[in-house]
Amino acid sequence: MFEKADIEQSIPDRFEQQAIRYADRLAVKTRSRELSYQELNAFANRIAHRILARCGGEAEPVALLLEQDAALIAAILGVLKAGKIYVPLDPGYPRATLAHMVRHSEARLIVADGNNLGLASELAGEAAETLSVDGIETGPPVDNPGISITPDHVAYIFYTSGSTGEPKGVADNHRNVLHNIMRYTNGLAICHEDRLTLLQSASFSGSVSSLFSAVLNGAAVFPFDLKRESLAALAVWMIQERITMYHSVPILFRGVAPEGEFFPDVRVIRLEGDQASPADVVLYRKHFGPDCVLVNGLGATETGITRRYFVDRNTEITGGILPIGYAVEDMDVLLLGEDGEPVECGHVGEIAVKSRYSALGYWRNPELTNARFRHCEGEDGLRIFLTGDLGRMRADGCLEHLGRRDFQVKIRGQRVDSVEVESALCRLEDVKAAAVAAFDSAQGEKRLAAYLVPTGERVPPASALRSFLAEFLPGYMIPSVFIAVDSLPLNRHGKLDRASLPPPDSALLERPDFTPPRTPMEESLAMIWREVLGMDQVGIHDNFFDLGGHSLTAMQVLARIQRDCRVELPVRALFATPTITELALVIAQKQAEDKALRVTIPRPPACKAGALTN
Repeated sequence: MFEKADIEQSIPDRFEQQAIRYADRLAVKTRSRELSYQELNAFANRIAHRILARCGGEAEPVALLLEQDAALIAAILGVLKAGKIYVPLDPGYPRATLAHMVRHSEARLIVADGNNLGLASELAGEAAETLSVDGIETGPPVDNPGISITPDHVAYIFYTSGSTGEPKGVADNHRNVLHNIMRYTNGLAICHEDRLTLLQSASFSGSVSSLFSAVLNGAAVFPFDLKRESLAALAVWMIQERITMYHSVPILFRGVAPEGEFFPDVRVIRLEGDQASPADVVLYRKHFGPDCVLVNGLGATETGITRRYFVDRNTEITGGILPIGYAVEDMDVLLLGEDGEPVECGHVGEIAVKSRYSALGYWRNPELTNARFRHCEGEDGLRIFLTGDLGRMRADGCLEHLGRRDFQVKIRGQRVDSVEVESALCRLEDVKAAAVAAFDSAQGEKRLAAYLVPTGERVPPASALRSFLAEFLPGYMIPSVFIAVDSLPLNRHGKLDRASLPPPDSALLERPDFTPPRTPMEESLAMIWREVLGMDQVGIHDNFFDLGGHSLTAMQVLARIQRDCRVELPVRALFATPTITELALVIAQKQAEDKALRVTIPRPPACKAGALTN
């Protein structure tokens, strides 16, 4: 149990209590080494004393540039023990990005391991120094530094760019970090017997909950370097190490779960950082034990965990969205409309988090801080953080996450939540993963493209996909284009990178069953379809609606047929005969009927000259 009073201290204070209580228990284990709590504390102390010798006792940022190993854990604790602010850097980031983070944070010291010491020296330049952790793990015992650190001290700066823009540094203090760990500890019953994965890079804020939920509770943390190992290796490793708590973004879970036939020791699956789906529940129930629970959570770098939804064997999942659930302690959620006022239950609004325990703000960026964090008048200490995510509240207070506001799009005047479409697609056994993005047609109309990773060699044909989706979604939410891809692009944090999805145009041309027009009528219809649908080529066997057609574009096609072919057809004709070859036959038949009608109608007799009189 993590008491509320326990947040009124520093992170090192809480850790050192665990190091005394669980001195001989396993604290960290990687492929190359393992450390007990006593050994981890000693390693962190040596790093802390080296930092103090270089920088003195002033609270200031210290950058960390280390691989996913035990030394990284010790370095984070060492920086905090020295009363400093840790700034985690990912060695895989572009050098220009890393240089910006070092420069913007004003770090005067970069702590690195041997693999990254050269890069650290390059980034340090003349404005900073470097400190290598190699060779200082062992040595004579070193006491805790004993630096006075209040709960209000800044603990870290995490740089995040969100969806676009220059990286911004989110700063938070020890009290807020401990409150976040309290929410995890009590909500998930974390104890010293647990063994937690650490799959996220230290530069990703999701690492905070994985790391500190372990070492601030006497549990063991297991860093795993996904950049160097496969998902199959991760699955085997989890089983061998008897992992009890798994944590990652959903898209990584979808790759790991099928790699292990059964994970007998995992009792909690934490999915956060991106949208989970009902398909993830299927994987959980297939590969994990009867006592395991799946927890779908909503959090942010600026807030920590704010909502949580528990799924067990008996949980009924209705609809195409897996909720992110119910409130956690001291973190209230509001849904705000475009006017900034709360929306009614069942309506879509921006998720805003109201709390005393959200981040301090953005490092050296007061304008952005004031824009995203709003003080509540008359409520001392309470602030509202605008997440930029969209949600919808169910009648029972359960929250649905509908993705980033940046990725919302309107199709034919209707709001489309890409998450809903992706969730529906992932219900198919033939689809391993799915992403949906909007694109502009040649006519400037917004349309949807679905990118599908097949479980086998290929995905079902577009007609089958459309028929399947029609059972769950209205017509305007069904994608115009379905594109098979080997994998979905991910950003550095393992989240879906929608901006890197390939444009749909090139995929449309790769149709092995393409048959060009054979007659003048088929060529005329193909030209009409190309212009209305904004496509480069149309085959005579292509289904109009599989190519993105809908009732409005159908009316445009029929108007063009009436103008160019002198044939008037009802809208239902295109729905009944949605290919060019079928429609050409209907038009030919209609033209023949019209011609026969003109021949059989007798003409009135011609008027003779002078027959008309006044």
